[in-house]
Amino acid sequence: MQVTTVHDLAAVVRGRRGELGLSQAELAVRIGVSRDWVSDFESGKATVEMGLVLRALEALRLRIDLAGDADAPDAPAVDLDAILDEHRRR
Repeated sequence: MQVTTVHDLAAVVRGRRGELGLSQAELAVRIGVSRDWVSDFESGKATVEMGLVLRALEALRLRIDLAGDADAPDAPAVDLDAILDEHRRR
């Protein structure tokens, strides 16, 4: 599935939570947030904290794979591991 907006990601999370039979409150406990945070995220709130989004995806056994646009010849390669390593050193 291609996710291009916060609303797309929210729909995926909402659907997966339903597939697993989890309530918003149960997911909130699993990731250490309030039920309101889960509700806000599933509603597509654009200002949710990325770290918490990643914890939610992990709790739901979802993975993000990033791919560049193959039709964009001038797009530089991005090494996410190097970026994360640099961020961790700060």
